[in-house]
Amino acid sequence: MSPVTPDRPSRPGGVRADDRPVDRAAPARRVPAPRPAGSPRGRAPLPVAAGVAAGWAALTSYLPVAIVLGLVHLGTDSSTLTNTLRTALGGWLLGHGVGLHTESGPLGLAPLALTVLALWRLTRAGVHVSRAIGARDTRSPRRALLAAGAVGIAYALLGALAAVLIGADGPDVSVLRAGVTFAVVGTLAALVGATRITAVTQVVVGWLPGPVRDGVRTGLVAGLLLLGAGAGAAGLAVATGGGDAADMIGAYRTGVAGQAGITLVSVAYAPNAAVWSASYLLGPGFAVGTDTAVRTSEVSVGALPAVPLLAGLPRGPVDGFGALLLAVPVLAGMVAGWLLARRLARLAGPERAPHRWAEVLAPAALAGPVAGVLIGVAAAVSGGPLGAGRLAQVGPVGWQVGAVAAGVIAVGALLGAAATRALTRAPAQQAAMPPRVPSR
Repeated sequence: MSPVTPDRPSRPGGVRADDRPVDRAAPARRVPAPRPAGSPRGRAPLPVAAGVAAGWAALTSYLPVAIVLGLVHLGTDSSTLTNTLRTALGGWLLGHGVGLHTESGPLGLAPLALTVLALWRLTRAGVHVSRAIGARDTRSPRRALLAAGAVGIAYALLGALAAVLIGADGPDVSVLRAGVTFAVVGTLAALVGATRITAVTQVVVGWLPGPVRDGVRTGLVAGLLLLGAGAGAAGLAVATGGGDAADMIGAYRTGVAGQAGITLVSVAYAPNAAVWSASYLLGPGFAVGTDTAVRTSEVSVGALPAVPLLAGLPRGPVDGFGALLLAVPVLAGMVAGWLLARRLARLAGPERAPHRWAEVLAPAALAGPVAGVLIGVAAAVSGGPLGAGRLAQVGPVGWQVGAVAAGVIAVGALLGAAATRALTRAPAQQAAMPPRVPSR
């Protein structure tokens, strides 16, 4: 038996590893190297990528409108598939802020749920186009703008085409306005996604001073908290008047499918009701027709259409415990200020000295205008006319709501940040003081 040398190991059964038959005709296996980021093999032409992404965004935001209106028209014998699809195109344009001119007057009350859906899909379109042209993590503002602009142009063509199809036999729609509106909406929404996927957002945030970043973040948090409070108040009001809402839905003789469609239409306008409720909590309120007002101090409305969402309108001015609702906007600002101070204290750490008062109060004061712009824009886009008659004015006045929100949120954020800063200062100072030695 031959000895086993160290450089020629044996395998079980006495067969050495190098005694195996070798197939010299078989090619050696090669492991492909990973492709670098932005490889040309994964790219697509910009027009093709933008057209596909914009078309998919348009389709995914149009189909829900067509399904809902199809349910509404299901109980009517006079409606055809062509009319339903054309009406859905009108609702799709309306969700993007393009007004319709009907026989009863202008129609411009946009369903914000559809608007949010369209904006989200356009944001994803900006992400997909940026990836397709190899701009991911490039930190290139030019490429981000290029991708967003391409999506905006493709989306503008789709909006203009929809306006042409509707105007053939239906409401009057301005093709130029539809194209411009879709171009602006598509470009801005796609730019949000493009800047994130290309890491341009990190560059821009890095340029901003720390107090500005903290102020913008706090203002957005406060605005979202206020809108959430408005949504909760609106939902509670509709639930309280659920009997009236059910009667309104039952008044439509369209069958179960039609009533389900009407309910979904009301859901599409639920974000509008949330913004109106936030405007009501702030004080300026909103209108449900010309010469009407729904405020905490006054409620004057006339005959209203049979819309389930309107079943939650208040019956009169706020009194008793209902006056506590007036403190909700201030509380939203205080919570945002508390989160700001807690975040700054956490970043400072237990061993470092607390932030100076100016470093805490400056972002809190900036949070007011930021929240005011957010709430004001939401209030402006949540309203619109519902014909040329008494409902020609529906919704809040954007600049009034924004101005009040800026002041109220600024006061609340300053109070919350100052109180948190004062309460967290004493423990830090006590921890830094040396222990006292008791005297004998």
